[in-house]
Amino acid sequence: MTAQLQASKISLTNVHKTFPLDGRTFTALDDVSIDFAENEFVTVVGPSGCGKTTLLNILAGLETPSGGVALVDGKHVTGPSPERGVIFQQYALFPWLSVRKNVEFGLRTAGVGKAERRERAQHFIDLVGLSEFADAMPKTLSGGMRQRCAIARAYAVDPSILLMDEPFGALDALTRVRLQEQLLETWSQQKRTVLFITHDVDEAVFLANRIVVMAAGPGRIYDVIEVGLPYPRTEAVRLSEEFTDLRNQVWRAVHHQEPGHRWKP
Repeated sequence: MTAQLQASKISLTNVHKTFPLDGRTFTALDDVSIDFAENEFVTVVGPSGCGKTTLLNILAGLETPSGGVALVDGKHVTGPSPERGVIFQQYALFPWLSVRKNVEFGLRTAGVGKAERRERAQHFIDLVGLSEFADAMPKTLSGGMRQRCAIARAYAVDPSILLMDEPFGALDALTRVRLQEQLLETWSQQKRTVLFITHDVDEAVFLANRIVVMAAGPGRIYDVIEVGLPYPRTEAVRLSEEFTDLRNQVWRAVHHQEPGHRWKP
């Protein structure tokens, strides 16, 4: 069944967002309308200033739309919720807590008992390949390991949605590829609806069911591209002609945008 035939997990209708800037009004998002299906993996690409992070912050409940409606499971987004896990480029781990304690943190806040908390945390630590580092402190970990810890912490509280804002942007190319593969492996076992922002076109194609291409001035949806590549996404998929064709299609949409063009669902 295609994403379009499934019930919408996230629904944005005519979402508009403005900010005051130097005595004038800056439009970060203009009339954004799109639905995302349950368990769909969507990547969002576009030039700087096109509203990618603003869109994610609205869904996270960190920003309020100036107009329009943002719904999750048919309910208005009115603030942050444990149902929506957020992972940023900056790892946001507690430096004074071990990997295990970081992953347990949200569970402790939710009042989960010690035994269940430890069991659930260990499950996700194992899932992201950090079993040998469960008692390590963040300062002793590489950037990729810290981000895996952040992913495990987000999954541990069992959100139905993961909102990821360039989580691999600060990593070297090889680590980034490995983390992409690890993320998809985790997603295949523990399905979630994922909205993943990136500047990397290859990353966008490799991960997604669909790619949302945004344009700036004002921020809007420029195009939505279906990705029909099979899962699991392997090196063979990355090197395939189909991957290259999709990459080129996304690249053209990002870097050769026509002024005023707007995607129409």
